[in-house]
Amino acid sequence: SNPLLPPPVLQAAHCQMIKDLSACLLGQNLRVDCRYENKTDNPLTYEFSITKDNRKHIIQSTINVSENIYRSRSNVTMHKNLVCLHLQSFTTSDEGIYACELRITNDYTGNQIRNITVIKDKLEKCAGFSLLIQNTSWLLLLLLSLPLLQAVDFVSL
Repeated sequence: SNPLLPPPVLQAAHCQMIKDLSACLLGQNLRVDCRYENKTDNPLTYEFSITKDNRKHIIQSTINVSENIYRSRSNVTMHKNLVCLHLQSFTTSDEGIYACELRITNDYTGNQIRNITVIKDKLEKCAGFSLLIQNTSWLLLLLLSLPLLQAVDFVSL
């Protein structure tokens, strides 16, 4: 067997449930996306925390009690295979190491934790789909008015 490859048993044990943790800025708000692989229909519990100056602060959690200063300006949305943390009015004082921890009820492979270092100047703007959702009515109006614009052109000929 190839000595460079880890034994298959180890790979099975470390089957990552969290696939990806990413952060981006949406206006003045921070969005942290915790993508995971859904292996079961069992309930999912989550915890978002930030570590700064070697202290861990819980932002939003269904596992532990979150700190009020963060809880009051944050919320979590859950989608298929994605748990999303939204933190309002993000400033440099909110910089630190953000962690997403997921637990699935009756799943004994242990907790899944991923970290990401968040620095305001290095954050990218969030991808367009969130903006589209907010501006759907504007987009709809534009699409609806296209046939009218074409009709007007036709008349002027």
